Amino acid sequence: MLEMCLGNFSEVTLPAAMPIQDRVAAARRVDEILRRMLQQGNFRLKYRISANPSVTTELGDSPEIVVDFSGPDSGLLLERNGELLRAFEHVALKVLRLESEEHEKLSFDCLNFKALRAQELKLAAEVAAERVRKTGSPYQFAPMSARERRMLHLAMREHPDLRTESSGEAERRFVVVYPKDYKGGAPAAAPAMRRGRR
Repeated sequence: MLEMCLGNFSEVTLPAAMPIQDRVAAARRVDEILRRMLQQGNFRLKYRISANPSVTTELGDSPEIVVDFSGPDSGLLLERNGELLRAFEHVALKVLRLESEEHEKLSFDCLNFKALRAQELKLAAEVAAERVRKTGSPYQFAPMSARERRMLHLAMREHPDLRTESSGEAERRFVVVYPKDYKGGAPAAAPAMRRGRR
C-alpha cells in the first residue's frame, strides 16, 4: 500500500496499482477523489464520469475514462488556460497510478475547453507557418504543457517545408517552428510565464 497526503485532505490510501482494465473500478476511484476535492474546496461543480466513452480527443486518442465538469465554478477550472482542470486531471492520474505513456487513457474537460483550445492551437500553428515562410526566421511559441506542444507538433506535420522542435526546461518548454533547411542558431529561451495577478 502507498499513502499520499493531498493538501488539507485526510490521508488517502492507494492500492499499489490500479489497472485501467477495470474501468468501472477506476471510474469509481476517480469519483471518490473528486468528491473529496470538491467538498474540501467548496467548489460548486458537477461532473459526469463516463467509462468506455465513444469520444476522440483533440490528439486523436480515445480515452477510456472521461470526466466532464459543469456548474457555477466552471470558470475557476478554466482560468489560466485550464490550470485547475489540468491539476484535477493530474491528481486523478496519480490516484490511478497511470504512467506518463498512459495519460491519454483519462481525460478531464469542462465546457468543451479542450476542443476549443485544440482549434486555437491549430489556428496558431497556421499563423506561425505563414510567418516562418514569409520571414525565413524561426517562430517561437510561449511555454505550454506537453499535451499542447504535442498538438502543435502534429498540426505542423501538414507543412513539409517546416520543422518543429521543443526547447526549454520543465514548465518553460516551448515549441519553435523552423524552415525545414534552417541553419541559423536557435532563438533565445522563451521568457518565464508570469504567475499571479497584479
